[in-house]
Amino acid sequence: MRFSRFLTVVIFGALAAAGSAQPAFTGPVPDRGPVNDVSLRRNQYLERRAEVLAWRAALAKPGEPATFGLAEVVAKLARREDAAAASERVIELMKKPSGDMFWMFPVTCISYLGRDQLTPAAKTAIRDAWRTYMPLRGDTENHWVMYYTSMYLMAQLWPNEPGERWFNGKSSAEISAEAQAWLLDWMKLTTTIGQGEYDCTHYIGEYTIPMLYLAAWAQDPAMRQRGRMMLDYVLADYTVDTLDGIYIGAHARTDDRQVLEKWNGLSSFFGWLLFGNCPPPAAYGGWGLYFAAVANHYDLPEVIYRIGTDRSGPYTQFERKRTRHRWRNSDLRNAPVYKQSYVTADYALGSDQGGLLQPIQQHSWDVTWAVPDPRGVHNTMFSVQPHYGADELMMYFTEMPDYMPASVTFQGKPTYTAPTKLLGGSPYEQIFQQDDALVSLTKVPPGTTFEHVNGFFSKDLAKLEEDASGWIFAQGGRAYLAYRPLAPYTWQPIEGGGKRLYSESRRNGTILQVASAAEFKTWDDFKAAIRALPLTLATDPLPRVSFTTLRGRKLELAYGAAPKVDGRTIDHAKEWKLFAGPYLNAEVGSGTLTITHGRLKRVLDFNTVTATDTVKP
Repeated sequence: MRFSRFLTVVIFGALAAAGSAQPAFTGPVPDRGPVNDVSLRRNQYLERRAEVLAWRAALAKPGEPATFGLAEVVAKLARREDAAAASERVIELMKKPSGDMFWMFPVTCISYLGRDQLTPAAKTAIRDAWRTYMPLRGDTENHWVMYYTSMYLMAQLWPNEPGERWFNGKSSAEISAEAQAWLLDWMKLTTTIGQGEYDCTHYIGEYTIPMLYLAAWAQDPAMRQRGRMMLDYVLADYTVDTLDGIYIGAHARTDDRQVLEKWNGLSSFFGWLLFGNCPPPAAYGGWGLYFAAVANHYDLPEVIYRIGTDRSGPYTQFERKRTRHRWRNSDLRNAPVYKQSYVTADYALGSDQGGLLQPIQQHSWDVTWAVPDPRGVHNTMFSVQPHYGADELMMYFTEMPDYMPASVTFQGKPTYTAPTKLLGGSPYEQIFQQDDALVSLTKVPPGTTFEHVNGFFSKDLAKLEEDASGWIFAQGGRAYLAYRPLAPYTWQPIEGGGKRLYSESRRNGTILQVASAAEFKTWDDFKAAIRALPLTLATDPLPRVSFTTLRGRKLELAYGAAPKVDGRTIDHAKEWKLFAGPYLNAEVGSGTLTITHGRLKRVLDFNTVTATDTVKP
């Protein structure tokens, strides 16, 4: 909730203050090809970083304290300008701290950037705030990463101090030990059984920024190396799930805006800054400033850059993640999540296996198609079985259940209890993907809050035709889309454009087949090819589909049963590695990640805390 409100204020306030300037988020679309000259690429990266800092620093207006917050102080210090004014503002800002961990890591950044710039009075004000203000640790993985990274670095900045000098009553040594232990445990979990808040469109920043701070400022060489390696790890994971810098497919957490306008979120800031192949979001995503401030300490490995900008053809990347910690209503603390993405130059299809894998903001599948300029465009299609309930929230949160669903809607999640929602997971949905075909099956018990399926059809589709065969044919960009609902449906308008396919049957589902327009001579040829595919389906007594895809794979799927491909039963638990594909590979439990592109290979080994680069002859 705090982050959502913060970002809203940042974006609208920043746009108003920017005046006639044309930052990159209002400029032309960047060239998406790779920059082969390494020195030129580094210079362009630093120029983009400098643009963020200059834009943010310019928002601080003399005599207008409201325009000079923590972010502006960070920008000023990163640019090494106006240290006296920044110091005076710090003294004022430290009088009434608020924001918990969202306050902690900006102040940590200020403290390190300002070590040789802030006045003694400003440093004293910061030090006193960490004694008197008690920030909450939060209740999610990203909160804890920010909290413990901040505690680790601040205890390092002020070593050998007793408990009475800290808000939590622990000494610097105790804080350092606790923070390091938690961070090492999180790194071990992530690199052995997967990240909990995986592939988040906004919260990617809450992982990359703390890891960058460790890589830049940790005095312990091992912790500094781990920060750098985890930053590589998270960014490599992001990169394989992008199309022209835009995050695609399934996400542990996204929001009501970016689930439709795939570009419009913090993740696209990293596509712009690191790869130069995507326009940045408004105000550089707000939070992007805190990465840019220290971005000169990081150089994206060549192999990751190549994966993001230089792909030889379509690929499938498999990933295994985990749920967040489950506190109730589950026998598993961290259930496995099985993800895959099929990515081409024209479109990308990505999914998980369905079910309640995360609370509130889960997004289980979508197809995203490439567009010349993604700003304002809803270049995606998906369906969802809308669900909400106290059981879901009790599984992942520790509060009492009585008012949890109602309170969520007042905490930055306005659609959580809405029947029209297009965001969230369902315990009654099962999903299977093979290449660029996907089947979702739903069986909802009678009396459930919502029993229907919502399908999203974009305002930006170039074609949309309902066919007598039962298929709905559409075109987005250079992608041809064939959508087959399993039960009758009606159309409902969506505020802001587009249509919602509403299918109220409790036994239901969606079949989707995607292809590139370049594969067919005409639009009619595509439709004919889809109609000719062998397909049988039923909804009674259970949803069931037998479907041969455009790629010649026979899928046999029944609700409650393991999927079959070409007669072979798929066992996710046995077959899914932590990563498997042409670019990322890792075994479950290994603590290593092998990143490859052509002749390039980088191995991140968290057991030996080493990153090794090799080039094939």
